[in-house]
Amino acid sequence: MPYKYKKTGNHTAVTEFLILGFSEFPELQLLLFVLFLLLYLMAVLGNLLIICIICVDRHLHSPMYFFLTNLSVLDMSSLMVTVPRLLAILMTRNNTISFAECILQIHCFLSCVAVEFLILTVMAYDRYVAICNPLRYTVIMNKKVCALLAMVSWVLGFLELLPHSIIISQFSYCDSNVINHFFCDFTALLKLSCSDTSISDVTTFIESVFITFTPFILTLTSYVFIISTILRIRSKEGKRKAFSTCSSHLTVIILLYGSMIAVYMQPSSGGSVKSNKLITAVYVFALPLLNPLIYSLRSKELNVALKKAITRK
Repeated sequence: MPYKYKKTGNHTAVTEFLILGFSEFPELQLLLFVLFLLLYLMAVLGNLLIICIICVDRHLHSPMYFFLTNLSVLDMSSLMVTVPRLLAILMTRNNTISFAECILQIHCFLSCVAVEFLILTVMAYDRYVAICNPLRYTVIMNKKVCALLAMVSWVLGFLELLPHSIIISQFSYCDSNVINHFFCDFTALLKLSCSDTSISDVTTFIESVFITFTPFILTLTSYVFIISTILRIRSKEGKRKAFSTCSSHLTVIILLYGSMIAVYMQPSSGGSVKSNKLITAVYVFALPLLNPLIYSLRSKELNVALKKAITRK
């Protein structure tokens, strides 16, 4: 299919891209559509349920569940950025996306990932205060502080990816417009560029330090203090309760960092494109689907509130 372009000076520039999706499995398009639609609906409904229960039940109006609400909103946002377009491609076979929409999708998806790292870091700090300084917990983690930490996480997450998105939008894509992925992934897009991408490599490295490495160090520091405090607790019941308040958060952190490493730290070989798409699909769908399950199963308070809601109905 010939692609659209526009004249910019002495060369041509792509104005739209073709997203291949899972075209290597032509006989599975309908099955994939049904599968991804079910996963999408389950993840969205699961996160909506968590948000509704936390909002309705006054016992859950605490900093931990306030940040969990933010995490659920993030999970739904990342799904809505990528999945509807994928479902449309699988159903209608119309795999074109405009240049502006592609850049916007990249920015929104990566920003959601950045905000999620920051929110999880804030949640680690919340657990640190709750376990290491319980007597001053309500003073330190008051409503204003929680709202400020959440707002800073959202604003910083979207702003820190802005330079990277602007730089990518200025590149020329003159060789091909076919993105071998199921959404506008920035690594797949950079492979199509005929411009010098060294600036993007530098900004990617700098942003990865702020997005992943710094939150990881802060989260690790919080848990070093948390674990050292828990180990000093004499009663087994006290240790169990302290560990139970952190177990769900730790599980989500391990899943997030592990999936991001699997997606973006693979060797860039042609044979790994299929596996990279499948791993990314697991990341895009599995985390938003698993987060509500992890917190509802691990959190006794949330589990009780969920049972109460079901009993009332």
